[in-house]
Amino acid sequence: MEAKRTLPKSARGAGVTSIVDGRGPQLAPAPVDPAAGNGHADDHVARNPGTALDLDVVRALRVNRSAVERRAATLPARRTVKKEWQAAWLLRAITVIDLTTLSGDDTPGNVRRLCAKARQPVRPELLESLGVAHLGLKTGAVCVYHAYVATAVEALRGSGIPVAAVSTGFPAGLSPLRERLAEIRASVADGATEIDTVITRAHVLRGEWEALYDEVKAMREACGDAHLKVILATGELATLTNVARASEVAMQAGADFIKTSTGKEGTNATLPYALVMCRGIRAYQERTGHLVGFKPAGGIRAAKGVLEFMYVMKEELGDRWLKPDLFRVGASALLTDIERQLEHFVTGRYSAAHRHPMV
Repeated sequence: MEAKRTLPKSARGAGVTSIVDGRGPQLAPAPVDPAAGNGHADDHVARNPGTALDLDVVRALRVNRSAVERRAATLPARRTVKKEWQAAWLLRAITVIDLTTLSGDDTPGNVRRLCAKARQPVRPELLESLGVAHLGLKTGAVCVYHAYVATAVEALRGSGIPVAAVSTGFPAGLSPLRERLAEIRASVADGATEIDTVITRAHVLRGEWEALYDEVKAMREACGDAHLKVILATGELATLTNVARASEVAMQAGADFIKTSTGKEGTNATLPYALVMCRGIRAYQERTGHLVGFKPAGGIRAAKGVLEFMYVMKEELGDRWLKPDLFRVGASALLTDIERQLEHFVTGRYSAAHRHPMV
């Protein structure tokens, strides 16, 4: 019978804080102090304070679609990881997942089970086989509708896992602004420390950049100390140039993260959208010195898919953007496939999906 495989000692030794033998992202974040409350111990990047609206910068942005698509097509082929390196990258991926349930049939019981999965995302015996049980692996956050924020906060108490709420009339974002801002404040009051908001797409499609800036800035103020993730709904913005300009305006208005999609659009997270948004983040940092996070979401269900987005982060922004304070992935089914891939690494066999239930 084939012996079980474990990660090399360089990947699982005490105090793992470096890339696996220099070839991949961090295996897992530093240990979390449960007494610190919601949030990860390595969440220390200063928040993006935003800037005054600079329309010259916004209107000067142009995107060469064919060049972006060529670059996106070559990335998965140019950088791949296999065997123990792939296992290490997938463990890293777990720590940046915003484990999400945003269904009309959500119940408090479903949310509690999702939170239990966030606390223990991989079966203990599998972590033991990999030699990483001591790392305290958990997901980056749990993301729910406002109605279930209090339920999730209670279920995650003491875990250090943040609760993110989708607010502001998710997913269309067409409720009156005062109601959307009130929903943000209500989610924060219930214990959410991250708010995923949606913008008015018409502001982008009509080039109303001042209106978009004012909207996001008001959302940032309503969030208070909670981190603001601005969902652009890239699949509904018509052009990559619009995606670039909307990203820039959101960052100038104080977004802590820019996020691709609600997961409800016809087209959600794609590598071309990720490239445009990540290059916008890089340009904004070079110009202002402020760091902004990136969150792809929608349609990322396979381990191979999340690895491709991680390649983009490493290539375009560097290893620092492979930590949960600057990179998140909105997903639910993804975790099941990652766990199956890890079991295959250990045993050489793929297990049935029902062995890795989400809820």
